[in-house]
Amino acid sequence: MSLEVPFIDLAWENRALLPEIREAFERVFASNAFVLGPEVEALEAELAKRLNAPSVLGCSSGTDAELIALMALGIGPGDEVITTPFTFVSTATCIVRVGASPVFVDIEPNGFHIDASKITQVIGPRTRAIIAVHLYGQPADIDALLEISQRFQIHLLEDAAQSILANTHRGMTGTIGTAGWISFYPTKNLGAFGDAGLVITRDPDLAKTMKMIRNHGAIERYEHLHVGGNFRMDALQAAVLRVKLRKLEEWTAKRRKLASLYDTFFAELGIDPERFRPPPRLRETHVYHQYVVRSTERDALRLFLAERGIATDIHYPKPLHLQPCFARLGHKPLDFPEAERASREVLALPIHPSLSEAQIERVVSAIADFYRG
Repeated sequence: MSLEVPFIDLAWENRALLPEIREAFERVFASNAFVLGPEVEALEAELAKRLNAPSVLGCSSGTDAELIALMALGIGPGDEVITTPFTFVSTATCIVRVGASPVFVDIEPNGFHIDASKITQVIGPRTRAIIAVHLYGQPADIDALLEISQRFQIHLLEDAAQSILANTHRGMTGTIGTAGWISFYPTKNLGAFGDAGLVITRDPDLAKTMKMIRNHGAIERYEHLHVGGNFRMDALQAAVLRVKLRKLEEWTAKRRKLASLYDTFFAELGIDPERFRPPPRLRETHVYHQYVVRSTERDALRLFLAERGIATDIHYPKPLHLQPCFARLGHKPLDFPEAERASREVLALPIHPSLSEAQIERVVSAIADFYRG
Protein backbone atom coordinates (compact mmCIF):
# COMPACT_ATOMS: atom_id res chain seq x y z
CA MET A 1 0.00 0.00 0.00
CA SER A 2 1.41 3.42 -0.93
CA LEU A 3 1.69 5.77 1.99
CA GLU A 4 -0.67 8.73 1.75
CA VAL A 5 1.29 10.67 4.36
CA PRO A 6 4.99 9.76 4.08
CA PHE A 7 7.23 10.21 7.07
CA ILE A 8 9.81 12.00 4.94
CA ASP A 9 9.99 12.93 1.26
CA LEU A 10 13.57 13.35 0.07
CA ALA A 11 12.48 13.12 -3.58
CA TRP A 12 10.44 16.31 -3.14
CA GLU A 13 13.29 18.03 -1.33
CA ASN A 14 15.87 17.19 -3.99
CA ARG A 15 13.80 17.39 -7.18
CA ALA A 16 13.46 21.17 -7.37
CA LEU A 17 17.15 21.65 -6.56
CA LEU A 18 18.56 19.16 -9.07
CA PRO A 19 19.56 21.77 -11.70
CA GLU A 20 21.56 23.70 -9.09
CA ILE A 21 23.02 20.51 -7.63
CA ARG A 22 24.09 19.28 -11.07
CA GLU A 23 25.75 22.63 -11.68
CA ALA A 24 27.54 22.34 -8.33
CA PHE A 25 28.66 18.81 -9.17
CA GLU A 26 30.04 20.00 -12.52
CA ARG A 27 32.02 22.63 -10.64
CA VAL A 28 33.57 19.95 -8.43
CA PHE A 29 34.27 17.66 -11.39
CA ALA A 30 36.02 20.50 -13.18
CA SER A 31 38.17 21.23 -10.14
CA ASN A 32 39.15 17.57 -9.61
CA ALA A 33 39.36 18.40 -5.88
CA PHE A 34 37.16 15.73 -4.36
CA VAL A 35 38.23 15.62 -0.69
CA LEU A 36 38.24 18.81 1.40
CA GLY A 37 39.49 21.62 -0.81
CA PRO A 38 37.79 24.85 -1.97
CA GLU A 39 34.23 23.48 -1.92
CA VAL A 40 34.45 22.38 1.70
CA GLU A 41 36.16 25.64 2.66
CA ALA A 42 33.35 27.62 1.02
CA LEU A 43 30.71 25.61 2.89
CA GLU A 44 32.57 26.15 6.17
CA ALA A 45 32.64 29.91 5.59
CA GLU A 46 28.92 30.00 4.79
CA LEU A 47 28.01 27.93 7.84
CA ALA A 48 30.30 29.91 10.13
CA LYS A 49 28.50 33.08 9.08
CA ARG A 50 25.04 31.55 9.44
CA LEU A 51 25.77 30.02 12.86
CA ASN A 52 27.82 33.01 14.06
CA ALA A 53 30.64 30.65 14.95
CA PRO A 54 34.29 31.51 14.23
CA SER A 55 35.51 27.92 13.75
CA VAL A 56 33.54 25.22 11.95
CA LEU A 57 35.02 22.19 10.22
CA GLY A 58 33.24 20.00 7.71
CA CYS A 59 33.84 16.32 8.32
CA SER A 60 32.70 12.85 7.32
CA SER A 61 29.67 12.49 9.63
CA GLY A 62 28.07 13.80 12.79
CA THR A 63 29.48 10.79 14.62
CA ASP A 64 33.00 11.57 13.43
CA ALA A 65 32.49 15.21 14.42
CA GLU A 66 31.89 14.06 18.00
CA LEU A 67 34.97 11.84 17.87
CA ILE A 68 37.06 14.76 16.65
CA ALA A 69 35.87 16.90 19.57
CA LEU A 70 36.54 14.22 22.20
CA MET A 71 39.96 13.37 20.75
CA ALA A 72 40.98 17.02 20.46
CA LEU A 73 40.11 17.56 24.13
CA GLY A 74 42.24 14.57 25.12
CA ILE A 75 39.32 12.72 26.69
CA GLY A 76 40.26 9.06 27.03
CA PRO A 77 40.90 6.11 29.35
CA GLY A 78 39.99 6.80 32.96
CA ASP A 79 37.78 9.76 32.10
CA GLU A 80 34.01 9.99 32.52
CA VAL A 81 31.56 11.89 30.33
CA ILE A 82 28.02 12.58 31.53
CA THR A 83 25.19 12.33 29.04
CA THR A 84 21.62 11.20 28.52
CA PRO A 85 20.47 7.61 27.96
CA PHE A 86 17.69 8.89 25.68
CA THR A 87 19.46 9.72 22.43
CA PHE A 88 20.91 8.09 19.32
CA VAL A 89 23.52 5.51 20.21
CA SER A 90 26.50 7.38 18.72
CA THR A 91 26.34 10.04 21.45
CA ALA A 92 27.56 7.43 23.93
CA THR A 93 29.48 5.02 21.68
CA CYS A 94 31.90 7.82 20.77
CA ILE A 95 32.70 8.21 24.46
CA VAL A 96 33.54 4.51 24.64
CA ARG A 97 35.54 4.62 21.40
CA VAL A 98 38.00 7.11 22.90
CA GLY A 99 38.37 4.90 25.97
CA ALA A 100 36.26 6.95 28.38
CA SER A 101 33.13 5.85 30.25
CA PRO A 102 29.63 7.26 29.70
CA VAL A 103 27.77 8.22 32.85
CA PHE A 104 24.04 8.45 32.26
CA VAL A 105 21.62 10.90 33.86
CA ASP A 106 17.86 10.55 33.43
CA ILE A 107 15.79 12.96 31.34
CA GLU A 108 13.34 15.62 32.44
CA PRO A 109 9.92 14.22 33.35
CA ASN A 110 8.11 16.65 31.07
CA GLY A 111 10.61 16.74 28.22
CA PHE A 112 13.26 14.71 26.45
CA HIS A 113 16.52 16.34 27.56
CA ILE A 114 19.01 15.47 30.27
CA ASP A 115 17.71 16.56 33.68
CA ALA A 116 20.20 19.21 34.76
CA SER A 117 18.99 19.03 38.36
CA LYS A 118 20.44 15.50 38.65
CA ILE A 119 23.85 16.06 37.06
CA THR A 120 25.76 17.22 40.13
CA GLN A 121 24.92 13.91 41.86
CA VAL A 122 27.19 12.00 39.45
CA ILE A 123 30.07 14.46 39.01
CA GLY A 124 33.27 13.00 40.39
CA PRO A 125 37.03 13.41 40.13
CA ARG A 126 37.13 11.65 36.75
CA THR A 127 34.38 13.73 35.12
CA ARG A 128 35.71 15.62 32.12
CA ALA A 129 32.61 16.72 30.28
CA ILE A 130 28.85 16.85 29.95
CA ILE A 131 27.32 16.11 26.55
CA ALA A 132 23.96 17.84 26.17
CA VAL A 133 21.76 16.56 23.34
CA HIS A 134 19.43 19.09 21.74
CA LEU A 135 17.00 16.34 20.92
CA TYR A 136 14.44 16.54 18.11
CA GLY A 137 15.50 20.12 17.36
CA GLN A 138 14.68 21.76 20.72
CA PRO A 139 17.48 23.26 22.83
CA ALA A 140 18.33 21.60 26.13
CA ASP A 141 18.47 23.66 29.34
CA ILE A 142 21.62 25.47 28.28
CA ASP A 143 21.70 27.97 31.17
CA ALA A 144 21.64 25.26 33.83
CA LEU A 145 24.15 23.14 31.95
CA LEU A 146 26.56 26.04 31.49
CA GLU A 147 26.34 26.94 35.16
CA ILE A 148 27.22 23.38 36.18
CA SER A 149 30.10 23.10 33.70
CA GLN A 150 31.59 26.39 34.87
CA ARG A 151 31.12 25.65 38.57
CA PHE A 152 32.84 22.27 38.30
CA GLN A 153 35.30 23.35 35.57
CA ILE A 154 34.30 20.62 33.13
CA HIS A 155 33.56 20.91 29.44
CA LEU A 156 30.05 21.38 28.11
CA LEU A 157 29.77 19.66 24.73
CA GLU A 158 26.71 19.96 22.51
CA ASP A 159 25.23 17.22 20.38
CA ALA A 160 23.35 19.48 17.98
CA ALA A 161 23.02 16.76 15.34
CA GLN A 162 19.27 17.42 15.06
CA SER A 163 19.10 21.13 15.87
CA ILE A 164 20.73 23.25 13.18
CA LEU A 165 19.38 26.86 13.39
CA ALA A 166 17.84 26.29 16.84
CA ASN A 167 18.72 29.57 18.49
CA THR A 168 18.96 30.50 22.16
CA HIS A 169 19.71 33.77 23.92
CA ARG A 170 23.29 32.47 24.21
CA GLY A 171 23.64 31.64 20.52
CA MET A 172 22.91 28.81 18.12
CA THR A 173 22.90 25.30 19.52
CA GLY A 174 26.27 23.68 18.94
CA THR A 175 28.14 26.98 19.30
CA ILE A 176 27.75 27.64 23.04
CA GLY A 177 29.86 25.05 24.86
CA THR A 178 33.51 24.11 24.46
CA ALA A 179 32.60 22.25 21.27
CA GLY A 180 29.54 21.04 19.40
CA TRP A 181 28.59 19.03 16.34
CA ILE A 182 25.91 18.80 13.67
CA SER A 183 24.89 15.91 11.42
CA PHE A 184 24.12 16.26 7.72
CA TYR A 185 22.70 12.75 7.35
CA PRO A 186 20.24 12.86 4.40
CA THR A 187 17.12 12.96 6.61
CA LYS A 188 18.29 15.88 8.75
CA ASN A 189 16.90 19.40 8.34
CA LEU A 190 19.98 20.11 6.24
CA GLY A 191 20.91 16.82 4.61
CA ALA A 192 23.67 15.75 2.24
CA PHE A 193 23.56 12.99 -0.39
CA GLY A 194 25.30 10.69 2.08
CA ASP A 195 27.12 11.06 5.37
CA ALA A 196 28.62 14.39 6.41
CA GLY A 197 28.93 16.46 9.56
CA LEU A 198 30.25 19.61 11.20
CA VAL A 199 32.33 20.16 14.33
CA ILE A 200 32.24 23.60 15.97
CA THR A 201 34.28 25.49 18.56
CA ARG A 202 35.01 29.07 19.58
CA ASP A 203 38.46 28.12 20.93
CA PRO A 204 41.09 28.87 18.22
CA ASP A 205 43.66 26.49 19.69
CA LEU A 206 41.12 23.68 19.92
CA ALA A 207 40.08 24.43 16.33
CA LYS A 208 43.67 23.93 15.16
CA THR A 209 43.86 20.58 16.92
CA MET A 210 40.49 19.50 15.49
CA LYS A 211 41.63 20.40 12.00
CA MET A 212 44.68 18.18 12.36
CA ILE A 213 42.72 15.29 13.87
CA ARG A 214 40.24 15.47 10.97
CA ASN A 215 43.11 14.63 8.61
CA HIS A 216 45.12 11.88 10.35
CA GLY A 217 46.58 14.32 12.89
CA ALA A 218 48.73 15.96 10.22
CA ILE A 219 50.22 19.38 10.87
CA GLU A 220 51.47 19.28 7.28
CA ARG A 221 51.76 16.55 4.68
CA TYR A 222 53.45 13.46 6.16
CA GLU A 223 54.06 15.25 9.47
CA HIS A 224 51.62 13.93 12.07
CA LEU A 225 51.41 15.74 15.40
CA HIS A 226 48.39 13.78 16.71
CA VAL A 227 46.80 10.38 16.29
CA GLY A 228 43.80 11.39 14.22
CA GLY A 229 41.56 9.76 11.67
CA ASN A 230 40.20 9.99 8.17
CA PHE A 231 37.33 12.30 9.10
CA ARG A 232 37.43 14.48 5.98
CA MET A 233 34.37 15.77 4.13
CA ASP A 234 33.94 15.00 0.44
CA ALA A 235 33.67 17.99 -1.85
CA LEU A 236 30.55 16.58 -3.54
CA GLN A 237 28.74 16.52 -0.20
CA ALA A 238 29.82 20.08 0.47
CA ALA A 239 28.49 21.12 -2.94
CA VAL A 240 25.07 19.60 -2.18
CA LEU A 241 24.96 21.23 1.24
CA ARG A 242 25.83 24.65 -0.17
CA VAL A 243 22.82 24.45 -2.49
CA LYS A 244 20.48 23.24 0.23
CA LEU A 245 21.76 25.76 2.78
CA ARG A 246 20.10 28.51 0.70
CA LYS A 247 16.73 26.85 1.41
CA LEU A 248 17.28 26.03 5.07
CA GLU A 249 15.63 29.15 6.51
CA GLU A 250 12.55 28.59 4.35
CA TRP A 251 12.36 24.89 5.20
CA THR A 252 12.79 25.59 8.92
CA ALA A 253 10.00 28.16 8.84
CA LYS A 254 7.75 25.58 7.14
CA ARG A 255 8.54 22.99 9.82
CA ARG A 256 7.58 25.50 12.52
CA LYS A 257 4.35 26.37 10.70
CA LEU A 258 3.41 22.69 10.42
CA ALA A 259 4.22 22.13 14.10
CA SER A 260 2.00 25.07 15.03
CA LEU A 261 -0.83 23.53 12.99
CA TYR A 262 -0.39 20.23 14.81
CA ASP A 263 -0.42 22.05 18.16
CA THR A 264 -3.59 23.99 17.30
CA PHE A 265 -5.46 20.94 16.02
CA PHE A 266 -4.47 18.80 19.00
CA ALA A 267 -5.52 21.53 21.44
CA GLU A 268 -8.94 21.60 19.81
CA LEU A 269 -9.33 17.82 20.19
CA GLY A 270 -9.01 17.95 23.95
CA ILE A 271 -7.49 14.45 24.27
CA ASP A 272 -6.75 13.39 27.85
CA PRO A 273 -3.13 14.55 28.45
CA GLU A 274 -2.55 11.45 30.55
CA ARG A 275 -3.03 9.40 27.35
CA PHE A 276 -1.65 11.70 24.63
CA ARG A 277 0.57 14.79 24.65
CA PRO A 278 2.04 16.92 21.84
CA PRO A 279 5.70 17.96 22.13
CA PRO A 280 6.45 20.26 25.07
CA ARG A 281 7.82 23.72 24.33
CA LEU A 282 10.07 24.03 27.33
CA ARG A 283 12.61 26.49 26.00
CA GLU A 284 13.46 28.70 23.07
CA THR A 285 13.31 28.05 19.35
CA HIS A 286 12.47 24.53 18.23
CA VAL A 287 13.40 23.60 14.64
CA TYR A 288 11.29 20.41 14.64
CA HIS A 289 13.66 17.90 13.18
CA GLN A 290 11.00 15.60 14.64
CA TYR A 291 7.49 16.31 15.91
CA VAL A 292 7.34 13.78 18.74
CA VAL A 293 4.16 13.10 20.68
CA ARG A 294 3.73 10.86 23.71
CA SER A 295 1.04 8.20 23.89
CA THR A 296 0.44 5.59 26.58
CA GLU A 297 -0.99 3.44 23.74
CA ARG A 298 1.90 4.20 21.38
CA ASP A 299 2.20 0.84 19.60
CA ALA A 300 -1.55 0.49 19.02
CA LEU A 301 -1.73 4.10 17.79
CA ARG A 302 1.16 3.54 15.40
CA LEU A 303 -0.49 0.46 13.92
CA PHE A 304 -3.80 2.33 13.61
CA LEU A 305 -2.09 5.15 11.68
CA ALA A 306 -0.17 2.74 9.43
CA GLU A 307 -3.42 1.03 8.45
CA ARG A 308 -4.64 4.44 7.28
CA GLY A 309 -1.58 5.20 5.18
CA ILE A 310 0.17 7.44 7.70
CA ALA A 311 3.86 6.74 8.31
CA THR A 312 5.42 7.29 11.73
CA ASP A 313 8.68 6.38 13.46
CA ILE A 314 10.02 5.81 16.97
CA HIS A 315 13.04 7.75 18.23
CA TYR A 316 14.06 5.83 20.35
CA PRO A 317 12.51 2.46 21.31
CA LYS A 318 15.20 1.40 23.80
CA PRO A 319 17.26 3.72 26.04
CA LEU A 320 21.02 3.40 25.90
CA HIS A 321 21.51 1.96 29.39
CA LEU A 322 19.54 -1.12 28.29
CA GLN A 323 21.37 -1.58 24.98
CA PRO A 324 23.54 -4.74 24.81
CA CYS A 325 26.61 -2.73 23.79
CA PHE A 326 26.54 -0.97 27.17
CA ALA A 327 25.89 -4.07 29.28
CA ARG A 328 29.33 -3.73 30.89
CA LEU A 329 28.12 -0.57 32.64
CA GLY A 330 25.89 -2.79 34.77
CA HIS A 331 22.63 -0.90 34.42
CA LYS A 332 19.26 -2.57 34.87
CA PRO A 333 15.62 -1.69 34.14
CA LEU A 334 14.25 1.24 36.16
CA ASP A 335 17.67 2.80 36.65
CA PHE A 336 16.48 5.73 34.51
CA PRO A 337 12.69 5.53 34.64
CA GLU A 338 11.89 8.70 32.71
CA ALA A 339 14.04 7.62 29.76
CA GLU A 340 12.40 4.18 29.84
CA ARG A 341 8.92 5.70 29.97
CA ALA A 342 9.73 7.97 27.03
CA SER A 343 10.99 4.98 25.04
CA ARG A 344 7.60 3.30 25.55
CA GLU A 345 5.56 6.37 24.67
CA VAL A 346 7.28 8.48 22.00
CA LEU A 347 5.98 8.56 18.44
CA ALA A 348 7.33 10.82 15.70
CA LEU A 349 4.68 12.13 13.32
CA PRO A 350 5.42 13.31 9.78
CA ILE A 351 6.86 16.81 9.65
CA HIS A 352 8.80 17.87 6.57
CA PRO A 353 8.56 20.87 4.25
CA SER A 354 6.58 19.05 1.56
CA LEU A 355 3.65 18.25 3.88
CA SER A 356 0.39 20.06 3.19
CA GLU A 357 -2.12 21.37 5.68
CA ALA A 358 -4.56 18.75 4.37
CA GLN A 359 -2.08 15.99 5.24
CA ILE A 360 -1.63 17.40 8.74
CA GLU A 361 -5.40 17.41 9.14
CA ARG A 362 -5.50 13.80 7.97
CA VAL A 363 -2.95 12.77 10.62
CA VAL A 364 -4.78 14.63 13.38
CA SER A 365 -8.18 13.29 12.26
CA ALA A 366 -6.87 9.72 12.37
CA ILE A 367 -5.46 10.26 15.87
CA ALA A 368 -8.82 11.70 16.95
CA ASP A 369 -10.55 8.59 15.54
CA PHE A 370 -8.19 6.37 17.50
CA TYR A 371 -8.94 8.08 20.81
CA ARG A 372 -12.65 8.27 20.13
CA GLY A 373 -12.58 4.55 19.47
